[in-house]
Amino acid sequence: MNDSLAAALRAGLTAPICLTWELTYGCNLSCRHCLSDSGSRAPGELNTNEALELIDTFAEMGIFYVNIGGGEPMMRRDFFSLLEHAVSRRVGVKFSTNGTFLDATAARRLAGMDYVDVQVSIDGPDRATSDALRGRGSFAKAVAALENLATAGFADPKISVVATRHNVSRLDELEEMARGFGASLRVTRLRPSGRGAQSYANLRPTPEDNRHLFRWLSERPHVLTGDSFFHLSPLGDPLPGLNMCGAGRVVCLVDPVGDVYACPFTIHPDFKAGNIRETGLAEIWRSSGLFTSLRSEPGPTGCSSCSAYASCQGGCMAAKFHTGSGPADPDPECVMGRAGATASTVVSIRPRRAAAATR
Repeated sequence: MNDSLAAALRAGLTAPICLTWELTYGCNLSCRHCLSDSGSRAPGELNTNEALELIDTFAEMGIFYVNIGGGEPMMRRDFFSLLEHAVSRRVGVKFSTNGTFLDATAARRLAGMDYVDVQVSIDGPDRATSDALRGRGSFAKAVAALENLATAGFADPKISVVATRHNVSRLDELEEMARGFGASLRVTRLRPSGRGAQSYANLRPTPEDNRHLFRWLSERPHVLTGDSFFHLSPLGDPLPGLNMCGAGRVVCLVDPVGDVYACPFTIHPDFKAGNIRETGLAEIWRSSGLFTSLRSEPGPTGCSSCSAYASCQGGCMAAKFHTGSGPADPDPECVMGRAGATASTVVSIRPRRAAAATR
């Protein structure tokens, strides 16, 4: 990324390139690394009319696409009504699912829609590896969902994998699995947020894992990563994607009750910019004090003298926050060895459920 583009993105765009919408925190699974600590529904979730109006706002703002997640978004009874409205407004949707509710009927319905992408979460190429993280029986349900999508003719679904020390060495098998379903592989970074805070020490890739992961991804530009691994860029040529923290600059999150956060991985009062029931999303994006502050920050000053700063821009804000580091500190997974003690501990930050009680 050249300096002028990085400066323009740090200053913020007129609308998010993409926005994450946690449709519900209700979930039938209890994954060890769930970033939002999902399980039960949050009191006061946006009702159907509010959700439809929010989709209209996405369209009016010109948001490129929306990542719908949770929780398990298909648990909402109005899920398909919301999806169909987004399609009618030409708002692109990427939604993540554990596959439990993606039966043959749902797969056929999805296959008939434009502007919709489906990501099925699997964290290993076999039942033992994936179920150890996602719960007994989850692998079989995810595989059944992929089979249903393939039978329905859904074009290019995604298998979404969180990279851990237990599956980094098996990415070849996961890529082969994706190919067998006519799917693409998407690999994302483990962050120490939500239940991930408790499992981070046991699941986080080792330094050797990270070097292997970087080499593996560098050789496979067709494997999707988003902005997950820009902290590994100093190991060689930067990986495809946004190689900087986009929180409040090019991305944000709306949670099930309408709270707006700078980053999908920092669902915490310190990163809450407002609520759409009190102030419209467009106004929050343009004028919230939090977003204005993030856009005016020069970047992680503790990293600016590093020879690799142009490659990683100081790393992930969320990873720093949840390990007790300051915004000026290096990423806890810094491959240049600058992270120090922050990489070995996860600070107990108030979880999402505690934060919800303050709303």
